[in-house]
Amino acid sequence: MSEEKNNEELRPSKMRGVAFPKAKYGVILAVIVIIVVNLIYYKETIFSFFK
Repeated sequence: MSEEKNNEELRPSKMRGVAFPKAKYGVILAVIVIIVVNLIYYKETIFSFFK
């Protein structure tokens, strides 16, 4: 019980009510964002391979 209290005290007071998502969801979101940005940026190059 004391370890949980110590972990909670490490966060600043304004951030104690914020629910942080799991790390794996952040990694998945980052990969999706990178893929989408690359598709937008290199759209013409990618479509030129299919011609």
